[in-house]
Amino acid sequence: MKPIKMEIVQQQLDQFTNQPIYLHLETTQGAYTALSAGAYIRNAKIMYLLGKITGQGPYRVGLKLEHGWVYAEGLTDFTIDEQGRLLLAGHTREGKLNVALQLSQQPF
Repeated sequence: MKPIKMEIVQQQLDQFTNQPIYLHLETTQGAYTALSAGAYIRNAKIMYLLGKITGQGPYRVGLKLEHGWVYAEGLTDFTIDEQGRLLLAGHTREGKLNVALQLSQQPF
């Protein structure tokens, strides 16, 4: 993964707009401490009307659905893999994962 480049991530978000895609979203905040909090969803099929990346770093990505929103914040790194999946992650200074947001045309 590389540090997020907003223009590249935004282009990829735009390409997925208005088409069915699969979502993977997880948080692991606190997983490495005594106070644990987290959330996990994998292979949820969604279609968003608008995808937007904002912030100065760490970044936030919001996906506007027909009846609500999905968003992840604290994102620091990204890659677009050989299958065209957009993989975003937020890492601590120590390199530990805090949040992951991944979008794909195929199930994960």
